[in-house]
Amino acid sequence: MEGVEDREPPSKRLRLSCAGSSNLSRSSRSGETVAAGSSEDLMAEPIQYQGAERMVGPRGLAKKIEFIRLIAGALYEFGYKNSVAHLVDESGIKLQSVPVNLLTEHVNHGRWDESVSALQNIGIKDESKIKSAKLLILEQKFFELLDDEKMMDALNTLKTEIVPLGINTSIVIDLTSCILFYKKDPLKASAHSEVLDELQKLLCPAMIVPTRRLEYLVEQALVSQCRACIFHNLSYREISLYSDHHCGRDYIPSRTLQILEKHEDEVWFLQFSHKGKYIASASSDHSAIIWEVGVNGDFALKHRLFGHQRPVSLVSWRRDDQQLLTCGTEENVRLWNVVFGECLQIYEKDGINAISCAWSPDGESVFTGFSDKSICMWDLTGNELNCWEGHLTLKISDLQLTCDGKKIISRGIETAILLLNIESQEEKWIVEDQSITSFSISDDEKFLLVDLLNGEIDLFAIDGDDIKFISKYRGHKRSRFIVRSCFGGFEQSFIASGSEDSQVYIWHRSSGDLVQVLPGHSGTVNCVSWNPVNHHMLATASDDRTIRIWGLNSANIR
Repeated sequence: MEGVEDREPPSKRLRLSCAGSSNLSRSSRSGETVAAGSSEDLMAEPIQYQGAERMVGPRGLAKKIEFIRLIAGALYEFGYKNSVAHLVDESGIKLQSVPVNLLTEHVNHGRWDESVSALQNIGIKDESKIKSAKLLILEQKFFELLDDEKMMDALNTLKTEIVPLGINTSIVIDLTSCILFYKKDPLKASAHSEVLDELQKLLCPAMIVPTRRLEYLVEQALVSQCRACIFHNLSYREISLYSDHHCGRDYIPSRTLQILEKHEDEVWFLQFSHKGKYIASASSDHSAIIWEVGVNGDFALKHRLFGHQRPVSLVSWRRDDQQLLTCGTEENVRLWNVVFGECLQIYEKDGINAISCAWSPDGESVFTGFSDKSICMWDLTGNELNCWEGHLTLKISDLQLTCDGKKIISRGIETAILLLNIESQEEKWIVEDQSITSFSISDDEKFLLVDLLNGEIDLFAIDGDDIKFISKYRGHKRSRFIVRSCFGGFEQSFIASGSEDSQVYIWHRSSGDLVQVLPGHSGTVNCVSWNPVNHHMLATASDDRTIRIWGLNSANIR
């Protein structure tokens, strides 16, 4: 264990708090955690009894004493104090020793001087751990003195209590600056449980039972079971603790619920709105259609959008679903009012064709890609705000922005995805050995899905500037046309793609297993969109001029 001398400078919560931000040195939770063992019955030393080290469980993998303590801790956190007292009385297994119990009492009540004293009696022999624990407590005392506007007392705590611990100079400087720039925290009382949580991480778990440990273990088991199920497509609310979890194939949308037939030519693209209430489709018949789901779950034509002089290749929903962008193939980008179906604005450049479109995260700006290799940013009234030259080279180029609005994602060259930092103009590339036909990014922006000319789909994990290849999906057919894939299902655990053999292919994202193939269309399936709200619904667009809405085969759901 590292001593206080080696401890990093104050955490981000300390630095931000000193800068007058939203007080990250405090817990965001309201109320105090019930002190484990605050009852007199729980404050005795643990009783040694026959069978204390007995192993329990179907395979005998868990220590009984730990199991009982976790149950007692969970009951106490739920407020069942009398039940805990009975459990302790019957089992002879105590939650905590008297000194540890006293420490938690003092911390939960904000008695910081008493907490420091109690640390000396809890049985820790490693002096570096004691110093680190003292620093946690004294930092909280320091902050609360600042909250109470007792600047001299805070300075005295820093000089006479914190500095003698032997912390490094940078921490002292940061704490000193807090006296000048500190912003008062109205939620300081709720931070006591945060200090206790941090002490639990620092000290031996056998001394202080970690908060909510039993809940964590149960959740860990649920998540593990769900991840092992390649058909898992249910929310955790639908899962029971009473039995091991396993989804059947029938929880994957596989039955055609509805066929939408209003387009007069091939349907090239479609996309669900963010709230799942609408679908927008783009067709080579020079129109786009907004479809709305009714009270009975069926989709009906809401607006047919005319105005483009050439086929419509892309649509993009504003985050509030109130406006829609449509992109004509080598033509222009149009902005539509979803409620009335009116064209509000046209984004174009003289003699230069638009090839892609996207929204800024706040919905106040529109981004368009043009055939002259430029990406332009506009306001909603059509004023050009900015333009970046030389980043697009392809006839059709997908375009997206990250949720923080800082990066543009596009196909920069035939075999690479470009991540362009808007402010610094720094370029980050994801390079393939095949031509890229399209791409999509997951909702949490941790994964990027890339469709390749050879009919394969690659998955990349994105962690800041670290980009790593994860998996490859095969089986669908692609040789001539742009066939798009997407993320979908619960926690976007699936990959779905169209195919030139008129079928829809669905893979489990993590394992790469092909879990479903959906027949029904009579032409190439160009695009798939999974409902972001209803995990049991997806839509597909085809050269057969139809859109199919897919749902569960409810007759087989157990």
